[in-house]
Amino acid sequence: MICLFGNQKGGVGKSTLTVLSGNYLSLAKDWPVTIIDMDYQQSISQKFEKAKVLENEEPYDVLPANLESFPPLIPVLTKNKKDAVLIDLPGKLDDDGLIPVFKSADLVICPFAYDEFTFESTVLFTVVLKKVNPNVEVVFIPNRIKANVKFEIMTEVNEQLSRFGKITAIIPDRIDFQRITTFQTPLSLYGIITPVFEEIFADRLWKK
Repeated sequence: MICLFGNQKGGVGKSTLTVLSGNYLSLAKDWPVTIIDMDYQQSISQKFEKAKVLENEEPYDVLPANLESFPPLIPVLTKNKKDAVLIDLPGKLDDDGLIPVFKSADLVICPFAYDEFTFESTVLFTVVLKKVNPNVEVVFIPNRIKANVKFEIMTEVNEQLSRFGKITAIIPDRIDFQRITTFQTPLSLYGIITPVFEEIFADRLWKK
């Protein structure tokens, strides 16, 4: 399974959700995982290197990459059909290098927030993705949602995005997300993220 984490809008939590998914699949579900870090900030690769310096045993590999280096990787990444390959995409759409990445995807996880700018960026990202890979499954995660805040466009956003894919339960904004590493997820977050990831990955885990 090749799973992309993407949105044209930055700051929606792509990298955090990529690491959370890697931790969940490898540690909680014993699924072989490789993370490909294509984000410009390379934050996952930095976390991975920091963990190695501290001599923590990594549950999976993290490979820094860019769009140009991806096509030769495809045969290697797809050699073992039981592996989960999680790709943290760069936050842009204006690069033809995204086309082979989009075409390779079995699943795309798209975090978003309930504001108009993020909504417009999310829709644009999804429309382009679907033109390149019409059959790909898309899952939208309302991420970093602040408690006790009323979002006037929530109903409209959910209605529009549901035309393209599934919308999961909300993941709230919590300070604990800053403590995530590439070898562990704080126990305080499991109750929040497990229902979301079970909804996304349950069928795939069963098929594995």
